[in-house]
Amino acid sequence: MDVVCAIGLGFTYPGGRRALDDVSFTIAAGELFGYLGPNGGGKSTLFHLLATRFRPSAGRVTVGGHDLATAPAAVRRELGVVFQSPSLDLELTVAENLRHQGHLYGLAGRELARRIDDGLARFDLASRRDERAKTLSGGLRRRAELAKALLHRPRVLLLDEPSTGLDPGARHDLRRHLRELSAAGVTVLLTTHFIDEAEDCQRIALLDAGRLVALGRPSELVARIGGDVISLTSADAAALAEDLTAHFPDVIPTVIGTTLRFEHARAHELVPRLAEAFPGRIHTLTVARPTLEDVFLHATGRRLYGPEAAS
Repeated sequence: MDVVCAIGLGFTYPGGRRALDDVSFTIAAGELFGYLGPNGGGKSTLFHLLATRFRPSAGRVTVGGHDLATAPAAVRRELGVVFQSPSLDLELTVAENLRHQGHLYGLAGRELARRIDDGLARFDLASRRDERAKTLSGGLRRRAELAKALLHRPRVLLLDEPSTGLDPGARHDLRRHLRELSAAGVTVLLTTHFIDEAEDCQRIALLDAGRLVALGRPSELVARIGGDVISLTSADAAALAEDLTAHFPDVIPTVIGTTLRFEHARAHELVPRLAEAFPGRIHTLTVARPTLEDVFLHATGRRLYGPEAAS
């Protein structure tokens, strides 16, 4: 059963800047789904739309069968939301933060106390319940925010760049918690610019300049590359690209600054031929298995990160 469905989704900011253009996808119950893309790709706009902070300029989105444009209050009851910026009251204890969240959803008494206990236990926070949020590490604060967002038992957990600012250990713990939530039947949607975080997702949507450029399981998207990735650097990459295509017609390189990049099914056989054909013109040469960044580059002609990335 699809819990989230977007058809022809578009959004234009006041002033005319189009941030999303004809984006369509469906997300199944219990799926761990990620939106990956560069800054300016449309991830944050999509997050704010799904969180009901914005309304679509075009198309339609439903969450749990409720239309986002016509029934935003019903959509909000389906959602638990973790924003990129911390949302805890730092002067309150962990338990007090959860208690006030429960009051917002009409919870009280023994039922609220039980849910707070369950949430603290779920995220290994029971020993921290009476500590003020300002004393917690970044990773512990993120876990408290997860417990808070899930207190009213939403069907969909929506997170915006949840790993930002976390150390590697805290990021690892967060990814484990998200996998566990998905396995327990919670539909988890997250925006990210971390490749490893996206690889943890069951499916991902690659966004660029407001458009959906790839959608599928990470392993399937990478498999479409069709071979290893060869990267060359040269003083004159553009000239080398022309000569490379003339010598090897099956090679179609992408030039990014001083780097040439292309895929080849039999890279190990091609490398010595390249060195022989262009002596002195290749400064460095690397061969690597493709990643999601290569999928993005293949689809857009730009890197996901770095100075050549989309802005």
